[in-house]
Amino acid sequence: MTESTRRPRGLGKRAWLTTHLVRRLLRTLAWSNFVDVTVIGRDRVPATGPVIVASNHISMLDAVFLWGALRRRAIAIAMAELWTWPVVGWLVRRLGQIPVIRRDPESGRTALTQAEQVLRHGGVLIIYPEGRLVAPGESEPYKPGVATLALATGVPIVPVATTGTDGVLPPRRARGDGPAFNRRHPVIVHFGTPIDPADFDDPEKLLDHLRYRIESLRAQAH
Repeated sequence: MTESTRRPRGLGKRAWLTTHLVRRLLRTLAWSNFVDVTVIGRDRVPATGPVIVASNHISMLDAVFLWGALRRRAIAIAMAELWTWPVVGWLVRRLGQIPVIRRDPESGRTALTQAEQVLRHGGVLIIYPEGRLVAPGESEPYKPGVATLALATGVPIVPVATTGTDGVLPPRRARGDGPAFNRRHPVIVHFGTPIDPADFDDPEKLLDHLRYRIESLRAQAH
């Protein structure tokens, strides 16, 4: 079996079991109101087949809430530093997540190749087009990878707006004198209608539309 045809680790039985156990824990925390979480439009994520889930990025907790809100196991492209963290590093390996070294073009290409294999095998891919945490008042252009993947594979993109996670766990540079963790701050994960890449003949147009859709979802939360 070649590297290009091998089923990604994140779609295997071990990752499925870990996903099931961790999501059960996250839902228990949600039901106990440990954090006030509202999920909108979860059924807009297709129940089967490949799909790209693209979200804004405002807190290190974004992936936890988004991944927990899904009803399908998913593989995320995430910063490589996570693989060196205690517990978290074990978990991302167990779940078959995809590491990327920021500002390293070769690592970026490798991550996109692995991400395409996830989609070719019918999986769910989580991606943050901004490529980094974006604090309040900041702006970051979308990286082209999400459009490249969608146009190459024909896989739809589900836009997602995550709001409130930066109130629960603010980025350090935006925290100021506020608390490092505030579990009482409400969080909303809002899924939008899928975007068909076949409607676009240019990656920049697709990126512009994706940003518009995500920002529109964010505005609805306020």
